[in-house]
Amino acid sequence: MSLFPARNAESFDFKEVQYEKRDWVARVTINRPHNYNAYSTPALQELATAFEDASWDDSVAVVVFTGTGDRAFCTGGDVKEYQESYTQKPRDYWKYMCCFKGYIESMVNCAKPVIARLNGMAVGGGNESQLACDLGVMGEHAFIAQVGTGVGSVACGGSTQWLPLHVGDRKARGILFLNQRYPAYTSLAMGLVNVVAPTVKGPDGKFVTRFRTGRKYLADWNTDPWDDPFDNRVTPQEIGKAQKGKDGYSIDLSLLDDVVADLCDQVVNKFFECTRYTKAQVNFWKELSWHATAGHARDWLSTHYTSLEPHEGMTAFVEKRKVDFVGMRRRAADPSGSSEFLWGPYAKSCPKCEAKGIPAFFEYCGKCGAKLG
Repeated sequence: MSLFPARNAESFDFKEVQYEKRDWVARVTINRPHNYNAYSTPALQELATAFEDASWDDSVAVVVFTGTGDRAFCTGGDVKEYQESYTQKPRDYWKYMCCFKGYIESMVNCAKPVIARLNGMAVGGGNESQLACDLGVMGEHAFIAQVGTGVGSVACGGSTQWLPLHVGDRKARGILFLNQRYPAYTSLAMGLVNVVAPTVKGPDGKFVTRFRTGRKYLADWNTDPWDDPFDNRVTPQEIGKAQKGKDGYSIDLSLLDDVVADLCDQVVNKFFECTRYTKAQVNFWKELSWHATAGHARDWLSTHYTSLEPHEGMTAFVEKRKVDFVGMRRRAADPSGSSEFLWGPYAKSCPKCEAKGIPAFFEYCGKCGAKLG
């Protein structure tokens, strides 16, 4: 009798993750479509549990990681949760980062290859999640982006460590500093994913793709992905119509699933212990950069949550307004200003009630109401 008996996927009481195991494949799905599959703190814990189970189950050869629907693979952390909880109690963000670190490491350390099925956009921690996987298959309608420097955070949950390994130093800096969107074939060319699958269908019911009409996609994706690059290329406008179901356009993930199934079959038909150790060897640079920085990142981010940048960035996101980036710079450049504290440093004292630590920009005491000098 094994000391590590396999469990049925249905025995896990997950609330925000779908988990299934069948025919040598474990499928892990973030099931939070109401906010574009952004993960919550409980979701991180459920995801880590699922990947650990798949790692230990000898009836699993490969893991497919994806999101619900066709709009988003994952858009990282739940910014509303950040704004409501962690900007108010920054020390709890350190605990959150412990959960996130465990989640990322559950994919990197999984004994089975993990395939990211990018059924939609992979943004912020969503890109970090797919970078933690071993292989990536991307729908043509999807895009990849980082957003940390625009919302008051730093993408040091995998992207600062691993983007230079995937795309090179200069391109990595562009992705991280500028927060631009990278469409599917750009992501493929940069080395962010392994395969792009056509996912947009036109009014004629056929895939709008850069491949010649009549050629079988599955027969070609593995050998000649750049054949005839200017033939019938899907446009951003067509992607927009497909996502809205306008003018007869639609999103169809069937070819994406065919490619994922093909990759799974290739993994199944390899020696599993050799595959596991190959992954351990290839992980060297990934783990070296991760373990040299992840603990420091966890502590820096939790400390940074006490400052004004995450407060402004995430409050602006929740309020659906533009971030006042220039205003923040003006506060920092003003000798009497403060870019660290919302109402200035805790510099004043009340002459009447002797309260101390009153923010410098206050004109009246918050305790007794007396006017401050």
